[in-house]
Amino acid sequence: MLGGVTAPDFPAPEPSALRLPASDPAPAWPVAATFGPQAARNPDLEVLLADGLGGFALSSLAGVPTRCYSGLVVSAQPPVQRAAQLVSPYEVLRLDTRQGVREVALHALEIAPGVFEGQGLDVLSGAALLDLLPEREQAVGGVTVRRRAFSPRGSGAVVFLYEVHSREPVNLVLGGYFVDRDMHAVHRHAPDLAFSAAGREVAVQGERLTRVTVHAPGAALGTLAPRPFTQRVYYRHDAARGESDHEYVRGAALWDLSFPAGGGRAALVVQGLTPATGEVAVDDPWAAYAQEAARRRALAAQAQAVTGVRDDLVATLAVAADAYLVRRAQPAGTTVMAGYPWFADWGRDTMIALTGLTLLTGRWAEARDILQTFLRTLRRGLIPNNFHEDGAGAGYNTVDGALWLAVALERYVAVTGDLDFARATLPRLREVLDWHRRGTDHGIRADTDGLLLAGEAGVQLTWMDVKIGDWVVTPRHGKPVEIQGLWLGALGAEGRLAAALGQDAQFALLLAQAQASFARFWQAGAYADTLSAQGQPDHSLRPNVALALALPDTPTTPAQVAAAVGDLERELLTPLGLHTLSPLDPRYKGNYGGAQVQRDAAYHQGTVWPWPLTAFVELLLARGEVAQARAALHGLLGHVWEAGLGHVSEVFSGQGLRPGGCPFQAWSVAELLRAHVLVARAEAQLSGTQTRN
Repeated sequence: MLGGVTAPDFPAPEPSALRLPASDPAPAWPVAATFGPQAARNPDLEVLLADGLGGFALSSLAGVPTRCYSGLVVSAQPPVQRAAQLVSPYEVLRLDTRQGVREVALHALEIAPGVFEGQGLDVLSGAALLDLLPEREQAVGGVTVRRRAFSPRGSGAVVFLYEVHSREPVNLVLGGYFVDRDMHAVHRHAPDLAFSAAGREVAVQGERLTRVTVHAPGAALGTLAPRPFTQRVYYRHDAARGESDHEYVRGAALWDLSFPAGGGRAALVVQGLTPATGEVAVDDPWAAYAQEAARRRALAAQAQAVTGVRDDLVATLAVAADAYLVRRAQPAGTTVMAGYPWFADWGRDTMIALTGLTLLTGRWAEARDILQTFLRTLRRGLIPNNFHEDGAGAGYNTVDGALWLAVALERYVAVTGDLDFARATLPRLREVLDWHRRGTDHGIRADTDGLLLAGEAGVQLTWMDVKIGDWVVTPRHGKPVEIQGLWLGALGAEGRLAAALGQDAQFALLLAQAQASFARFWQAGAYADTLSAQGQPDHSLRPNVALALALPDTPTTPAQVAAAVGDLERELLTPLGLHTLSPLDPRYKGNYGGAQVQRDAAYHQGTVWPWPLTAFVELLLARGEVAQARAALHGLLGHVWEAGLGHVSEVFSGQGLRPGGCPFQAWSVAELLRAHVLVARAEAQLSGTQTRN
């Protein structure tokens, strides 16, 4: 029994090596989520709009900036070298009343804990997401203002669409609160920005250039002479993380729009100009919105058609998945952002997430391009652990990245039948395996027992990779259990790909030797998390055994799987994922919060991670425990609407299960989608079996 999981079957080659999903799937209704005034005010509900270049627009659902990453972030060298250029629009509604002119600021900036500049939250009627595009509605003095937001693909821009409904003439003053800085930093003093107005366009010049454009058909457009002012902004989520919690920005009112009785519409386009975005113009914001909405709807429908699971969760996660697929300038190709707002693209994360983000959503061309992107980066059999945010190089400190690539490559070929790609890439896979067999960087090499040995002082190589100064918190040097599962899976993938191409496997003997040696992990009725180089077991209870046993070439018995499942259920399973260390372990840290050193110390020492839960679900399904597998997912299904809306958080605190880390995490989204589809298919099969009986 191979971990209870069936090895993939390869379809026969077709005239076209790459079989694409059926074109033009039937359009789906938009996935809608609505929020009343109280829920919409919740600053923990965040919305992400990504531009496909690594840039993004981020805010709370109501539009309040809560992090230094809030507003508009633009990538100068996609998907890295990212800079913040806008914190929030400036929005003031001006009404005539019997007592005189009344001005109401529709924006809301927190300037100290619980203290706001602007009345945006006070006049909030509610909010909604349509295919994860946010809408906010406000009502004051008989006037209703609805604002929609989106980020056109490849634009480096965020667009705000306003619909004003009023019995009487009314004015809307638009502008913005601007910054010019690296996205990870804050301004200790107001930035030195120059404003140049020319009709319906304003240039905001600092070290970088921001172009702000207004569109107001049917309204009288009054261009204001910019009079920039300084505004303090407080970032509550940064405060909670022990980071710098406030900065000073430059605000300016730029246009005064006069609407006749009945109201009208307007659009504010804020765009960061870089070599990648400078030639992109949003000439018709409403047409661009309709195009983006239709694109998202098509993504949802395509994922439902490919998976055969036609529910709102598949639709939602397929749209969420789109945010992580971005274009990389150097090396050129498609890549995956590990998480928003602060991660760039990481090799390990990319390969783990590839199945859910692309193969289950029908985006097979992107899957192929991602694999090509990382195959071009191979160095001594390794792919980058991460590309540096400044665009200057990459780090190769990962033992599992290239092994996950082998798993992803085999899954891609199994799904698409792209044997031409298999033929072209099999030599590169063999190169990877040969480097690992002979030995490569960081002490990574096949040991005399065929298992993979890895680790050297001061270096973290597995996904449990925190390093605080010189302290590697979870070194796991030697033979980590999931690395062996991946090593066996990569060796097995080579043999299956070779067979599909009519070739002989080149690593069959090594695979057989390593499989025979894997029995050393099972001692005294339990699995070891790691074997030292000398063979000494570390019996720390961590989720890594689930990752190993869920892979197709890991040898085990039903009794061993049952024992592992029992241990995981009793000590690691939570409603939102698996603890990274048993709460019964004296090293367990249940609080993921506070300053970075505190968070990092707990990161893999008890903090709950959602993405390994899918491997646990696979083990349950392999045992025929479909109801238990569905129950294991219940918490995450609800969490999709609790933090990063429509997405899944990176981690949860071990105690209290508070969302933490990135609110938008690629492998969390991808693996929840994969788990849900696996369970839904098992439920459908079980239902069919019961019906026939």
